[in-house]
Amino acid sequence: MKVTISVIKADVGGYVGHSSVHPKLIEACEEKLQAEKEKGNIIDYFVARAGDDINLIMTHTFGVDNPEIHKIAWEAFKDATKVAKELKLYGAGQDLLSDAFSGNVKGMGPGVAEMEIQERPSEPIIVFMADKTSPSAWNIPLYEMFANPMNTSGLVIDPSMHEGFEFEVLDVKEGDSYRIPTPEGLYDLLALIGSISRYVITKVIRKKDGEIAAVASSQKLSLIAGKYVGKDDPVMVVRAQSGFPAVGEILEPFAKPFLVEGWMRGSHVGPLMPVAMHQSNVSRFDGPPRVVALGFQLSNGKLIGPRDLFDDPAFDEPRRIAYEIANLMRRQGIFEPSRLPEEELEYTTLPMIISKLKGKEVKKVEHSDVD
Repeated sequence: MKVTISVIKADVGGYVGHSSVHPKLIEACEEKLQAEKEKGNIIDYFVARAGDDINLIMTHTFGVDNPEIHKIAWEAFKDATKVAKELKLYGAGQDLLSDAFSGNVKGMGPGVAEMEIQERPSEPIIVFMADKTSPSAWNIPLYEMFANPMNTSGLVIDPSMHEGFEFEVLDVKEGDSYRIPTPEGLYDLLALIGSISRYVITKVIRKKDGEIAAVASSQKLSLIAGKYVGKDDPVMVVRAQSGFPAVGEILEPFAKPFLVEGWMRGSHVGPLMPVAMHQSNVSRFDGPPRVVALGFQLSNGKLIGPRDLFDDPAFDEPRRIAYEIANLMRRQGIFEPSRLPEEELEYTTLPMIISKLKGKEVKKVEHSDVD
């Protein structure tokens, strides 16, 4: 049986500020998804959270981009928004950029990662959820999982992976997508995905047989709304084992903290800290940016789990290192490279400040005026 895994996320109200999700919002989403499960519209579900984002993990048989599944998610978020407004939570409904559902939540604010697969005899998947960062946060880990043999030894010693993987890369500003095979196109891949403000990996495919290996959300809220309304807080689904990287190979990139866009007001650079779900209550400067990894075994579409994979003392040291990096970046204050470069702040209030200063420029000094 073909099964679709749909992960759809949205921030519909922070508790307190942008730090967490109130339990009543989770309950509202669970009530909606349970009702849909009883109707037979979805096979199974799990409502998760990362920071102030609600993540709806659903399985069904309707394929990707299905209007009914997207409508279910939209209605769940609307139900949660109603509760958020009653509780006067911060930014209630901020990721829902329209009052009316138009058939697909893409382009309406929520982030989406979906894949349709034929279940293997054993089908482990990992759902990654990030907070206070952008879709490009997945560029480094996906490269390491599927193209770096120093991280993933299976690329060398597993015959089913030895031919490599293809990466689908989206230019978020122009809308163009590129399919880049590895290992032969490795340098081309790195040339693009190193530009994290513009290029994001959206999909990874096994070259041997075209099997989908990973999918990631690519929605950038600022490009959709035309202004800063919150960071994108991306999600990702990765298949593990038996022709794909092992669970440990998939988690390994997060054991070496790296810098991502986002953090405070979506305008700073900070370390991505791997945490358990209960640790994803952002605080320090509204961060540091967090990533949660939930592991499931699929069984005829049912979600067996989750296992909270970063809830492990092995990740205590990466968390400590991430905090040290956070200290270093905070030492810079509002100065780059702690703050994003000016071209990346075009959707914040910075253009308004520049506009206010127009006409107040200081007279330019000519060389002849200087002794």
